[in-house]
Amino acid sequence: MTDSGRAPSAAGAAVGRRIGIGLMYGLWRPRVLGAWRVPSAGPVILAVNHSHGIDGPMLMGTAPRPVHFLIKKEAFVGPLDPFLRGIGQLKVDRDTADRKAITDALGVLADGGVLGIFPEGTRGEGDFASLRAGLAYFAVRSGAPVVPVAVLGGKDRHSRLSSAVPPLRSRVDVVFGDGFQAGDGSGRRTRKALDEATVRIQERLTAHLAEARRLTGR
Repeated sequence: MTDSGRAPSAAGAAVGRRIGIGLMYGLWRPRVLGAWRVPSAGPVILAVNHSHGIDGPMLMGTAPRPVHFLIKKEAFVGPLDPFLRGIGQLKVDRDTADRKAITDALGVLADGGVLGIFPEGTRGEGDFASLRAGLAYFAVRSGAPVVPVAVLGGKDRHSRLSSAVPPLRSRVDVVFGDGFQAGDGSGRRTRKALDEATVRIQERLTAHLAEARRLTGR
């Protein structure tokens, strides 16, 4: 449950998707490849590389289903707090084992929803070089398939408005990969099993990113 006592809103995430579509297609030129790889129903985890400030909204506007993202608590300030909650996004404290965020995220998956995660934790090179264990835990615990997503474009150039976003009206490629199971099929959630799942995930995400770059020429 969220701090307000309500579960993340599926209807709110659907509204967030409509907002994302309007903003992202209005301000940039997304090119979406492989969206059909996202299961049309049932729980799924989108694992997204993170190199731009617009990666989350871009996924909200280009994914074929509404997405509930785990977003750092620092973003929930002022009027953004009720807005992000209202569109079904999940606040997470990255410095602790945030039980509320864990419960909310597992609740999204248990309800057959789409959970969006930046497995690198923070915005950086966007190359999946350093993964946190949270993604493996959610994937193994829920059994939901992981769909890798690469957001590419504009990293070599920045908007004059902000260095965190690509130039306005530039092309941004969003490439969805094949879904896979992070666990080994045993259902084990030991530290060793989660470490092995993290390695498995990193290999698949890194391979997808390389293929996405090959396909798009980025």
